[in-house]
Amino acid sequence: MGVAILETLGKTRLVLLVIVPMIISFLLVPILKRIGVALGAYAVESERTVHKGKVVRIGGVAIYTAFMVTMALFNKADTQINGILIGGTVIFLVGLVDDMIDLPALVKLGGQIIAALVAMILGGISLGTIYLPFGVSIDMGMISMIVTFFWIIGITNAINLIDGLDGLSTGISIIVLGTIGFIGFSMNNIGVTTMALILLGASLGFLPFNFHPASIFVGDCGALFLGYMIACFSLLGFKTAAFITLGFPVVILFVPISDTIIAIIRRKLKGISFSTGDREHLHHILMYKLNLGHRNAVLSLYLVTTLFAISAIVSFFHETWGILLLIALCISFEIFVEATDMINKRWHPILGLSRRICGYPKKKDD
Repeated sequence: MGVAILETLGKTRLVLLVIVPMIISFLLVPILKRIGVALGAYAVESERTVHKGKVVRIGGVAIYTAFMVTMALFNKADTQINGILIGGTVIFLVGLVDDMIDLPALVKLGGQIIAALVAMILGGISLGTIYLPFGVSIDMGMISMIVTFFWIIGITNAINLIDGLDGLSTGISIIVLGTIGFIGFSMNNIGVTTMALILLGASLGFLPFNFHPASIFVGDCGALFLGYMIACFSLLGFKTAAFITLGFPVVILFVPISDTIIAIIRRKLKGISFSTGDREHLHHILMYKLNLGHRNAVLSLYLVTTLFAISAIVSFFHETWGILLLIALCISFEIFVEATDMINKRWHPILGLSRRICGYPKKKDD
Protein backbone atom coordinates (compact mmCIF):
# COMPACT_ATOMS: atom_id res chain seq x y z
CA MET A 1 0.00 0.00 0.00
CA GLY A 2 1.58 3.24 -1.18
CA VAL A 3 4.97 1.56 -1.66
CA ALA A 4 5.58 3.16 -5.06
CA ILE A 5 4.76 6.61 -3.69
CA LEU A 6 7.10 6.20 -0.71
CA GLU A 7 9.88 5.06 -3.04
CA THR A 8 9.30 7.94 -5.44
CA LEU A 9 8.58 10.81 -3.04
CA GLY A 10 9.89 9.66 0.33
CA LYS A 11 8.33 10.28 3.75
CA THR A 12 9.93 13.70 4.19
CA ARG A 13 8.60 14.97 0.88
CA LEU A 14 5.10 13.70 1.70
CA VAL A 15 5.17 15.63 4.98
CA LEU A 16 6.41 18.76 3.20
CA LEU A 17 3.50 18.55 0.74
CA VAL A 18 1.23 19.31 3.70
CA ILE A 19 3.45 21.51 5.90
CA VAL A 20 4.67 23.99 3.26
CA PRO A 21 1.23 25.06 1.94
CA MET A 22 -0.11 25.09 5.50
CA ILE A 23 2.57 27.59 6.58
CA ILE A 24 2.11 29.74 3.47
CA SER A 25 -1.66 29.85 3.93
CA PHE A 26 -1.38 30.58 7.66
CA LEU A 27 1.01 33.48 7.09
CA LEU A 28 -1.06 34.98 4.28
CA VAL A 29 -4.33 35.26 6.21
CA PRO A 30 -3.36 38.24 8.42
CA ILE A 31 -2.17 40.08 5.30
CA LEU A 32 -5.45 39.31 3.51
CA LYS A 33 -7.41 40.67 6.45
CA ARG A 34 -5.72 44.04 6.05
CA ILE A 35 -6.18 43.99 2.27
CA GLY A 36 -9.84 43.04 2.66
CA VAL A 37 -10.43 45.90 5.07
CA ALA A 38 -8.72 48.36 2.72
CA LEU A 39 -10.80 47.14 -0.25
CA GLY A 40 -14.05 46.93 1.68
CA ALA A 41 -14.40 43.24 0.79
CA TYR A 42 -16.74 42.35 3.64
CA ALA A 43 -19.43 39.73 4.00
CA VAL A 44 -22.73 41.65 4.04
CA GLU A 45 -25.13 40.84 6.88
CA SER A 46 -28.64 39.78 5.85
CA GLU A 47 -31.56 37.76 7.19
CA ARG A 48 -29.84 34.59 5.97
CA THR A 49 -26.37 35.21 7.43
CA VAL A 50 -25.28 34.04 10.87
CA HIS A 51 -22.27 36.30 11.39
CA LYS A 52 -22.12 39.67 13.07
CA GLY A 53 -20.00 42.64 12.08
CA LYS A 54 -17.61 43.06 9.18
CA VAL A 55 -15.78 39.88 8.20
CA VAL A 56 -13.40 39.90 5.24
CA ARG A 57 -14.52 37.37 2.63
CA ILE A 58 -11.50 36.83 0.39
CA GLY A 59 -9.79 34.17 2.51
CA GLY A 60 -9.76 31.79 -0.43
CA VAL A 61 -6.85 33.81 -1.82
CA ALA A 62 -4.65 32.26 0.88
CA ILE A 63 -5.69 28.71 -0.05
CA TYR A 64 -5.29 29.32 -3.78
CA THR A 65 -1.89 31.02 -3.44
CA ALA A 66 -0.51 28.40 -1.04
CA PHE A 67 -1.66 25.60 -3.33
CA MET A 68 -0.23 27.13 -6.51
CA VAL A 69 3.12 28.06 -4.95
CA THR A 70 3.58 24.59 -3.46
CA MET A 71 2.56 22.93 -6.71
CA ALA A 72 5.25 24.96 -8.48
CA LEU A 73 7.83 23.89 -5.89
CA PHE A 74 7.07 20.19 -5.60
CA ASN A 75 5.08 18.95 -8.57
CA LYS A 76 6.16 18.42 -12.15
CA ALA A 77 3.32 19.65 -14.35
CA ASP A 78 1.97 17.83 -17.37
CA THR A 79 -0.84 18.56 -19.81
CA GLN A 80 -3.51 17.12 -17.52
CA ILE A 81 -2.30 18.97 -14.43
CA ASN A 82 -1.94 22.21 -16.40
CA GLY A 83 -5.54 21.87 -17.57
CA ILE A 84 -6.74 21.47 -13.98
CA LEU A 85 -4.63 24.39 -12.74
CA ILE A 86 -5.78 26.73 -15.52
CA GLY A 87 -9.40 25.75 -14.92
CA GLY A 88 -8.88 26.20 -11.18
CA THR A 89 -7.50 29.69 -11.80
CA VAL A 90 -10.54 30.57 -13.91
CA ILE A 91 -12.96 29.43 -11.20
CA PHE A 92 -10.91 31.21 -8.51
CA LEU A 93 -10.95 34.51 -10.40
CA VAL A 94 -14.69 34.26 -11.01
CA GLY A 95 -15.22 33.73 -7.30
CA LEU A 96 -12.86 36.53 -6.35
CA VAL A 97 -14.63 39.05 -8.60
CA ASP A 98 -17.95 37.88 -7.13
CA ASP A 99 -16.60 38.42 -3.62
CA MET A 100 -15.72 41.98 -4.61
CA ILE A 101 -18.71 43.13 -6.66
CA ASP A 102 -21.41 40.37 -6.50
CA LEU A 103 -21.62 38.99 -10.03
CA PRO A 104 -25.00 38.02 -11.56
CA ALA A 105 -25.77 34.29 -11.21
CA LEU A 106 -25.56 33.69 -14.99
CA VAL A 107 -22.11 35.28 -15.18
CA LYS A 108 -20.87 33.05 -12.35
CA LEU A 109 -22.33 30.01 -14.09
CA GLY A 110 -20.63 31.04 -17.33
CA GLY A 111 -17.30 31.14 -15.53
CA GLN A 112 -17.92 27.69 -14.07
CA ILE A 113 -18.76 26.31 -17.51
CA ILE A 114 -15.53 27.71 -18.95
CA ALA A 115 -13.51 26.22 -16.07
CA ALA A 116 -15.14 22.80 -16.54
CA LEU A 117 -14.47 22.84 -20.29
CA VAL A 118 -10.85 23.82 -19.70
CA ALA A 119 -10.32 20.78 -17.47
CA MET A 120 -12.05 18.52 -19.97
CA ILE A 121 -10.49 19.88 -23.19
CA LEU A 122 -7.03 20.99 -22.08
CA GLY A 123 -6.66 18.53 -19.23
CA GLY A 124 -8.41 15.60 -20.87
CA ILE A 125 -10.48 14.97 -17.74
CA SER A 126 -13.31 12.50 -18.35
CA LEU A 127 -15.15 9.78 -16.53
CA GLY A 128 -14.70 7.04 -19.13
CA THR A 129 -15.84 3.72 -17.69
CA ILE A 130 -17.87 3.48 -14.49
CA TYR A 131 -16.89 0.56 -12.29
CA LEU A 132 -19.71 -0.62 -10.05
CA PRO A 133 -19.65 -3.07 -7.13
CA PHE A 134 -18.97 -6.76 -7.63
CA GLY A 135 -17.12 -6.42 -10.94
CA VAL A 136 -19.85 -4.69 -12.96
CA SER A 137 -18.63 -1.99 -15.39
CA ILE A 138 -20.36 0.42 -17.75
CA ASP A 139 -18.60 2.01 -20.72
CA MET A 140 -19.94 5.58 -20.77
CA GLY A 141 -18.87 6.37 -24.34
CA MET A 142 -20.02 9.83 -25.48
CA ILE A 143 -22.17 10.19 -22.37
CA SER A 144 -18.90 10.40 -20.43
CA MET A 145 -18.32 14.03 -21.43
CA ILE A 146 -21.83 15.05 -20.37
CA VAL A 147 -21.54 13.31 -17.00
CA THR A 148 -18.06 14.75 -16.46
CA PHE A 149 -19.27 18.28 -17.25
CA PHE A 150 -22.20 18.14 -14.84
CA TRP A 151 -20.10 16.41 -12.19
CA ILE A 152 -17.55 19.25 -12.15
CA ILE A 153 -20.26 21.95 -12.13
CA GLY A 154 -22.29 20.10 -9.51
CA ILE A 155 -19.50 19.44 -7.01
CA THR A 156 -18.12 22.96 -7.47
CA ASN A 157 -21.49 24.40 -6.45
CA ALA A 158 -22.15 21.80 -3.76
CA ILE A 159 -19.09 22.89 -1.77
CA ASN A 160 -20.04 26.53 -2.30
CA LEU A 161 -23.62 25.94 -1.10
CA ILE A 162 -22.56 24.46 2.24
CA ASP A 163 -20.37 27.48 2.94
CA GLY A 164 -22.99 28.77 5.37
CA LEU A 165 -21.31 28.41 8.76
CA ASP A 166 -17.83 29.26 10.03
CA GLY A 167 -15.34 26.62 8.92
CA LEU A 168 -17.95 24.34 7.38
CA SER A 169 -16.90 24.18 3.72
CA THR A 170 -13.19 24.35 4.64
CA GLY A 171 -13.43 21.59 7.26
CA ILE A 172 -15.50 19.28 5.09
CA SER A 173 -13.07 19.86 2.21
CA ILE A 174 -10.19 18.91 4.53
CA ILE A 175 -11.89 15.60 5.41
CA VAL A 176 -12.66 14.91 1.74
CA LEU A 177 -9.14 15.78 0.61
CA GLY A 178 -7.61 13.65 3.36
CA THR A 179 -9.72 10.70 2.23
CA ILE A 180 -8.87 11.22 -1.44
CA GLY A 181 -5.20 11.53 -0.52
CA PHE A 182 -5.29 8.33 1.54
CA ILE A 183 -6.99 6.30 -1.18
CA GLY A 184 -4.67 7.81 -3.81
CA PHE A 185 -1.72 6.77 -1.64
CA SER A 186 -3.16 3.26 -1.21
CA MET A 187 -3.54 3.01 -5.01
CA ASN A 188 -0.03 4.36 -5.63
CA ASN A 189 -1.52 7.28 -7.55
CA ILE A 190 1.24 9.86 -7.14
CA GLY A 191 -0.48 12.71 -8.99
CA VAL A 192 -3.74 12.61 -7.02
CA THR A 193 -1.95 12.04 -3.71
CA THR A 194 0.36 15.01 -4.27
CA MET A 195 -2.35 17.47 -5.27
CA ALA A 196 -4.77 16.33 -2.57
CA LEU A 197 -2.13 16.67 0.17
CA ILE A 198 -1.06 20.12 -1.02
CA LEU A 199 -4.63 21.44 -1.06
CA LEU A 200 -5.22 19.73 2.30
CA GLY A 201 -2.25 21.61 3.77
CA ALA A 202 -3.39 24.94 2.32
CA SER A 203 -6.85 24.43 3.83
CA LEU A 204 -5.43 23.40 7.23
CA GLY A 205 -3.43 26.63 7.41
CA PHE A 206 -6.60 28.64 6.79
CA LEU A 207 -9.01 26.77 9.09
CA PRO A 208 -7.84 28.25 12.44
CA PHE A 209 -8.91 31.71 11.23
CA ASN A 210 -12.12 30.40 9.66
CA PHE A 211 -13.45 28.24 12.49
CA HIS A 212 -16.13 29.74 14.74
CA PRO A 213 -15.94 32.59 15.53
CA ALA A 214 -14.41 33.26 12.11
CA SER A 215 -12.19 36.28 11.61
CA ILE A 216 -12.16 35.71 7.84
CA PHE A 217 -14.38 33.84 5.37
CA VAL A 218 -13.21 31.57 2.56
CA GLY A 219 -15.54 33.43 0.18
CA ASP A 220 -16.73 32.27 -3.22
CA CYS A 221 -13.16 32.38 -4.49
CA GLY A 222 -12.17 29.74 -1.95
CA ALA A 223 -15.32 27.60 -1.86
CA LEU A 224 -15.61 27.42 -5.65
CA PHE A 225 -11.90 26.66 -6.00
CA LEU A 226 -12.05 23.89 -3.39
CA GLY A 227 -15.15 22.38 -5.00
CA TYR A 228 -13.67 22.51 -8.48
CA MET A 229 -10.37 20.94 -7.48
CA ILE A 230 -12.08 18.19 -5.47
CA ALA A 231 -14.32 17.42 -8.46
CA CYS A 232 -11.29 17.10 -10.75
CA PHE A 233 -9.27 15.04 -8.25
CA SER A 234 -12.14 12.59 -7.84
CA LEU A 235 -12.29 12.02 -11.60
CA LEU A 236 -8.53 11.46 -11.79
CA GLY A 237 -7.98 9.16 -8.89
CA PHE A 238 -10.35 6.25 -8.90
CA LYS A 239 -10.37 4.65 -12.35
CA THR A 240 -9.86 1.08 -11.31
CA ALA A 241 -11.92 -2.04 -11.72
CA ALA A 242 -11.24 -2.75 -8.05
CA PHE A 243 -14.12 -0.57 -6.87
CA ILE A 244 -16.70 2.11 -7.59
CA THR A 245 -15.36 4.84 -9.87
CA LEU A 246 -17.98 7.55 -9.47
CA GLY A 247 -19.68 6.06 -6.42
CA PHE A 248 -16.61 6.51 -4.24
CA PRO A 249 -16.39 10.31 -4.54
CA VAL A 250 -20.18 10.49 -4.19
CA VAL A 251 -19.87 8.75 -0.82
CA ILE A 252 -17.06 11.01 0.37
CA LEU A 253 -18.99 14.10 -0.72
CA PHE A 254 -22.31 12.83 0.63
CA VAL A 255 -23.01 15.86 2.86
CA PRO A 256 -22.67 18.62 0.23
CA ILE A 257 -24.24 16.50 -2.54
CA SER A 258 -27.27 15.47 -0.46
CA ASP A 259 -27.77 18.99 0.88
CA THR A 260 -27.72 20.35 -2.69
CA ILE A 261 -30.17 17.73 -4.02
CA ILE A 262 -32.54 18.26 -1.09
CA ALA A 263 -32.39 22.03 -1.61
CA ILE A 264 -33.33 21.59 -5.29
CA ILE A 265 -36.27 19.33 -4.40
CA ARG A 266 -37.41 21.55 -1.53
CA ARG A 267 -37.40 24.72 -3.61
CA LYS A 268 -39.03 22.96 -6.55
CA LEU A 269 -41.89 21.81 -4.32
CA LYS A 270 -42.27 25.36 -3.02
CA GLY A 271 -42.32 26.71 -6.56
CA ILE A 272 -39.31 28.96 -6.06
CA SER A 273 -36.06 29.30 -8.00
CA PHE A 274 -33.10 27.16 -6.96
CA SER A 275 -31.00 30.33 -6.71
CA THR A 276 -33.36 31.69 -4.04
CA GLY A 277 -31.63 31.28 -0.70
CA ASP A 278 -33.23 29.95 2.47
CA ARG A 279 -32.39 28.89 6.01
CA GLU A 280 -33.32 25.26 5.55
CA HIS A 281 -29.96 23.78 4.60
CA LEU A 282 -28.60 20.92 6.67
CA HIS A 283 -26.43 23.21 8.76
CA HIS A 284 -29.36 25.55 9.44
CA ILE A 285 -31.49 22.58 10.61
CA LEU A 286 -28.79 21.56 13.08
CA MET A 287 -28.15 25.08 14.29
CA TYR A 288 -31.69 26.40 14.62
CA LYS A 289 -34.22 23.56 14.61
CA LEU A 290 -32.14 21.26 16.81
CA ASN A 291 -30.56 24.15 18.76
CA LEU A 292 -27.03 22.78 18.51
CA GLY A 293 -25.50 26.20 18.11
CA HIS A 294 -22.92 27.32 15.58
CA ARG A 295 -19.85 25.36 16.66
CA ASN A 296 -21.66 22.10 17.47
CA ALA A 297 -23.58 22.18 14.17
CA VAL A 298 -20.29 22.40 12.27
CA LEU A 299 -18.66 19.66 14.36
CA SER A 300 -21.71 17.43 13.78
CA LEU A 301 -21.33 17.79 10.02
CA TYR A 302 -17.60 17.08 10.31
CA LEU A 303 -18.56 13.84 12.08
CA VAL A 304 -21.14 12.86 9.47
CA THR A 305 -18.65 13.55 6.66
CA THR A 306 -16.02 11.49 8.47
CA LEU A 307 -18.41 8.54 8.85
CA PHE A 308 -19.18 8.53 5.13
CA ALA A 309 -15.46 8.90 4.37
CA ILE A 310 -14.78 5.86 6.56
CA SER A 311 -17.42 3.87 4.65
CA ALA A 312 -15.68 4.79 1.41
CA ILE A 313 -12.31 3.67 2.77
CA VAL A 314 -13.81 0.43 4.06
CA SER A 315 -15.31 -0.12 0.58
CA PHE A 316 -11.85 0.12 -0.92
CA PHE A 317 -10.46 -2.63 1.29
CA HIS A 318 -13.63 -4.71 1.71
CA GLU A 319 -16.38 -3.87 -0.76
CA THR A 320 -19.24 -5.77 0.90
CA TRP A 321 -18.68 -4.39 4.40
CA GLY A 322 -18.27 -0.89 2.99
CA ILE A 323 -21.57 -1.09 1.12
CA LEU A 324 -23.38 -2.41 4.22
CA LEU A 325 -21.99 0.46 6.28
CA LEU A 326 -23.00 2.92 3.57
CA ILE A 327 -26.56 1.55 3.48
CA ALA A 328 -26.84 1.92 7.26
CA LEU A 329 -25.60 5.52 7.09
CA CYS A 330 -27.96 6.41 4.24
CA ILE A 331 -30.97 4.99 6.09
CA SER A 332 -29.98 6.94 9.21
CA PHE A 333 -29.63 10.12 7.19
CA GLU A 334 -33.01 9.58 5.50
CA ILE A 335 -34.68 9.20 8.91
CA PHE A 336 -33.05 12.46 9.99
CA VAL A 337 -34.33 14.24 6.86
CA GLU A 338 -37.85 12.98 7.50
CA ALA A 339 -37.80 13.75 11.23
CA THR A 340 -36.70 17.35 10.64
CA ASP A 341 -39.05 17.96 7.67
CA MET A 342 -36.01 18.98 5.64
CA ILE A 343 -37.79 18.38 2.32
CA ASN A 344 -41.33 19.10 3.50
CA LYS A 345 -43.77 17.99 6.21
CA ARG A 346 -45.30 15.28 4.01
CA TRP A 347 -42.11 13.44 3.08
CA HIS A 348 -41.97 10.55 5.62
CA PRO A 349 -41.67 7.23 3.72
CA ILE A 350 -39.60 5.38 6.36
CA LEU A 351 -41.21 6.99 9.42
CA GLY A 352 -44.65 6.55 7.85
CA LEU A 353 -43.98 2.84 7.31
CA SER A 354 -42.79 2.53 10.91
CA ARG A 355 -45.99 4.18 12.17
CA ARG A 356 -48.16 1.81 10.15
CA ILE A 357 -46.29 -1.28 11.39
CA CYS A 358 -45.62 -0.51 15.05
CA GLY A 359 -47.28 2.84 15.77
CA TYR A 360 -44.01 4.72 16.37
CA PRO A 361 -42.83 7.40 16.13
CA LYS A 362 -46.09 9.24 16.67
CA LYS A 363 -46.92 12.22 14.48
CA LYS A 364 -45.96 15.59 15.88
CA ASP A 365 -49.59 16.71 16.02
CA ASP A 366 -50.76 13.54 17.78
